[in-house]
Amino acid sequence: MKQYRNRLTMIMLTLIGLSMLAAGVAMVTVFKQSHIKLLEDNMVREIRLLQTLMDFPDTQGEDAVSYYTDRAIQLEQLSDARVTFILKDGAVIGDSEGDPLTMDNHAYREEMVEARTEGSGSTIRRSDTLSQDMLYVALPVQSGNEFDGYVRLSVSLKEVDEGVRQGWTVMGIGLLVLFLIAAVVSYRVAKGLTSPLEKITRVARRISRLEYDARVNIHRKDEIGQLAEAINGMADSLQTQLRTIRDNENLLQSVLNNMTGGIVMVHHSGHIILVNRAAEKMLGIDAEVVIGKSFRELKQHYEIMKLMEEGLANKEGFHEERNIYYPVESVVQLDGVAMVQEDDAYRGMLFLLQDVSDIRRLERMRSEFVANVSHELKTPLAAVKGFAETLLGGGVTDEKTSRSFLQIIYDESERLNRLIGDILELSKIESKRIQMDYSPIHLTTFFETISEMMRTVAEKKRISLELVVPEELFMEGDEDKLRQIFMNLISNAINYTQEGGRVKLTVREKHDVQGEELVEFVINDSGIGIPKKDLPRIFERFYRVDKARSRGSGGTGLGLSIVKHLVDLHHGSIKVQSELGIGSSFTIELPILQESEDPGT
Repeated sequence: MKQYRNRLTMIMLTLIGLSMLAAGVAMVTVFKQSHIKLLEDNMVREIRLLQTLMDFPDTQGEDAVSYYTDRAIQLEQLSDARVTFILKDGAVIGDSEGDPLTMDNHAYREEMVEARTEGSGSTIRRSDTLSQDMLYVALPVQSGNEFDGYVRLSVSLKEVDEGVRQGWTVMGIGLLVLFLIAAVVSYRVAKGLTSPLEKITRVARRISRLEYDARVNIHRKDEIGQLAEAINGMADSLQTQLRTIRDNENLLQSVLNNMTGGIVMVHHSGHIILVNRAAEKMLGIDAEVVIGKSFRELKQHYEIMKLMEEGLANKEGFHEERNIYYPVESVVQLDGVAMVQEDDAYRGMLFLLQDVSDIRRLERMRSEFVANVSHELKTPLAAVKGFAETLLGGGVTDEKTSRSFLQIIYDESERLNRLIGDILELSKIESKRIQMDYSPIHLTTFFETISEMMRTVAEKKRISLELVVPEELFMEGDEDKLRQIFMNLISNAINYTQEGGRVKLTVREKHDVQGEELVEFVINDSGIGIPKKDLPRIFERFYRVDKARSRGSGGTGLGLSIVKHLVDLHHGSIKVQSELGIGSSFTIELPILQESEDPGT
């Protein structure tokens, strides 16, 4: 902007200088022409006055040349102008500065031709003799029959030129002063014009650097003020739009980052342009690394890459499922959507990834559950049906055998009833329809009740049942659900312990790493133990380590699964350790106080 101001100042000064120079030239030209015109008019008047006052004798003879030459010299002294008498044929008869007899014919001199045709003539010619410009004025003069010719006056323009030079000097000084004044004024005017433009330019540059809070602090009513207001209005609009865009970007980024499904956007050229956080986690990639690169960089997921390649080639949507093995083995549902603009321009493909591993696992578990339920229900029903048909057929006449069959039917019916009850209980627990009724529980009294219920079963197998519970220990929980937990665990411990074995329950208070108060329950038995390969699955529905023995003991295969869900409802944890032939140990940790839950959850 400083260069622009200097350029503007130079242009203004140049225009002013040229204008002043043109004005000076015009003034000098007018001065010179008017001065010459005035001089010319005076010379015409002098010739006419000379015509009136002077005697013009006969021009024949030698005396005539002498007479007119003397008169010319006298008149030059009076008028300060060279005087020349010229006959009509152009011959010089008298001259104040030269010998007429040696002078050439003047008939075709410019002033003479003009005087002959127009009545008076004048011209400016350079005198080679005097080396200066001369003004020549000639008029025709006739005096009777004695003189018929022309009188010519000529004066030097040296004084005129001197006056012009003086005029140039005075005018030059004046023009220089005016030029300096004009320079100062021009600079101030240019600065007044460019200074606000500099401010506007600086603000515009700041806005171009995304500094949308920059404003032009100019308050004027002219066009520059209007420009400043327009710049400020533009900045306000841009700032508002940028804020809206940033809010929308933050909202969109928040949505993308918090989506459970993965999103990968691929340009039609094959370059990845968007990857959200879920896709990073699902595919084990880093968005900063893969964005801008080809989708073929996902070569560790070959099948996913091939689906993307087909989608980009066909420009059509698809819905597929594929297994991936990195970073973890999972089942991914991949939906491809072609991105087409309103003008039908194809931009690329949007790929939506959804981890359906849990869904497929649940579907598999549901199928297995249905199969297991069908199998578990079929076994007692088959027994009941078989023995009932035998009795109805009349094939058994022995009363003892009949009663044995009826006892079997009764036992299988009880087993079927327990199985249905456990299925209904587990269904309620898993569907979150079960209500928890927390209350303070005195653990010594609580386990004495359980001991009385289980001691008869233990005594039948001569199993020692030992309970170690601190007298003063209380906790908060759902008493019925806790009874169901420990009845299941103690019953299992007794059922899977050989005769003469032992089952021990130990209860103690402890603190976790966060300092929270817990109650630890440990149920040890000296039973047959659980193989290590089966330990991770013993809490699954209908999973049995020894199916034959489990059915023989009357188990439904749902007890430990119910226990696990009830422990979770108490915000606790359960784990198991076991060795074949030595025994098993189940450890449960429950908080002493239960956190109050939102009724709406």
